[in-house]
Amino acid sequence: MTSRSGQGSSGSSRTRVGKYELGRTLGEGNFAKVKFARHVESRENVAIKILDKEKVLKHKMIDQIKREISTMKLIRHPNVIRMYEVMASKTKIYIVLEFVTGGELFDKIARSGRLKEDEARKYFQQLICAVDYCHSRGVFHRDLKPENLLLDANGVLKVSDFGLSALPQQVREDGLLHTTCGTPNYVAPEVIHNKGYDGAKADLWSCGVILFVLMAGYLPFEETNLTALYKKIYKAEFTCPPWFSSSAKKLINRILDPNPATRITFAEVVENDWFKKGYKPPVFEQPTVSLDDVNSIFSESLDSKDLVVERREEEGHVAPVTMNAFELISKSQGLNLSSLFEKQMGLVKRETRFTSKCSADEIISKIEKAAGPLGFDVKKNNCKLKIQGEKTGRKGHLSVATEILEVAPSLYMVELRKSQGDTLEFHKFYKNLATGLKDIVWKAEPIDGGKDGGKDEGKDGGKDGGKDGGKDGAKTSK
Repeated sequence: MTSRSGQGSSGSSRTRVGKYELGRTLGEGNFAKVKFARHVESRENVAIKILDKEKVLKHKMIDQIKREISTMKLIRHPNVIRMYEVMASKTKIYIVLEFVTGGELFDKIARSGRLKEDEARKYFQQLICAVDYCHSRGVFHRDLKPENLLLDANGVLKVSDFGLSALPQQVREDGLLHTTCGTPNYVAPEVIHNKGYDGAKADLWSCGVILFVLMAGYLPFEETNLTALYKKIYKAEFTCPPWFSSSAKKLINRILDPNPATRITFAEVVENDWFKKGYKPPVFEQPTVSLDDVNSIFSESLDSKDLVVERREEEGHVAPVTMNAFELISKSQGLNLSSLFEKQMGLVKRETRFTSKCSADEIISKIEKAAGPLGFDVKKNNCKLKIQGEKTGRKGHLSVATEILEVAPSLYMVELRKSQGDTLEFHKFYKNLATGLKDIVWKAEPIDGGKDGGKDEGKDGGKDGGKDGGKDGAKTSK
């Protein structure tokens, strides 16, 4: 059942689903929304993916969602995001996931440029270990890219987003997968060709592209024209930069072999001398997992006592939510609360924040005025705003969810979070928006992860990530 708690001065209340108290929205897409949540008994922080049953049924996505849930239930690995449990209401499905705070590996590259070879090797080792384990459980990822590689508070790699994965029952009689998935720059040539492919070999190709990006700071295959891009991938036309070691070049060339029959295998990668340097395989339990309950969350005959209920927040006058101590700490994600924005490990860079001493109405008005000239439309819902780009970017329209929260009397925190679109385009948008908001910013968090500079940080948000960054999704000025 649902309970209501945490009454603030604004009269709004927190929403509870099962034994979880829902918090802010972390991200949203066409079919799902991900919210931060806390287990009311253990106080453990989690992420809950909320799916709308009606949309899933309407778009015939039942098989895909079942596949995603089944995949995550099968996987128990220290380098893979863990799924704790699944709940269902009459209209929604709730997938409870491990919550990590270190942000995307993509952000690390976008912000700081290419990694040194030893650091790139460390992440590559964790990636290979995780993906090889997935394959041993009969699961292929099929959309491996830096955006789907997260870091926890200790900098440990976590593979996420199995929405496009494929279980063994999808393999046809020829033993090959036949569905084209993934992001063009990272997919293997045989996947693009769509004549059936070995999921493990296709995943390894993507791992090779990721290793190249980590060490180079840009993509091996990049063209503005999709046809030209595919031609480069088919022929594996790329050049390793001169700072790659000869042994790293040899391994990458063997992974990015356009012929899957002669491409190196996972077993051979693990035995490669460059890969083995400093490698210590993780030790972890491998429990037997049952998939018997997966179908039940879509079942019409689901027992009412097993259903959870979510009560929506009340809508009222324009008044920001007052944050309690727990919420402030969870927002800060390990930040020093004395300054709110001192950079420490654990900062999620798909979002950024600033504080203001202006009223909520003034802040909303200023955001509307600043966003308009940048080509963005603002939709209001009390103290929550949706800022949508009018132009289509590299990954569709950029959408930024914005929320205004009262952290102290006459002091407001404004949180801006990328909900859709390209991360680098979000960084650029925020820096431009911050210029128009400098009059109302009291203290700002630099989006590039640099040190806080007080009010003036609102002016430029930190050092530019490089004009070429938007071109390939990884290249920076470094």
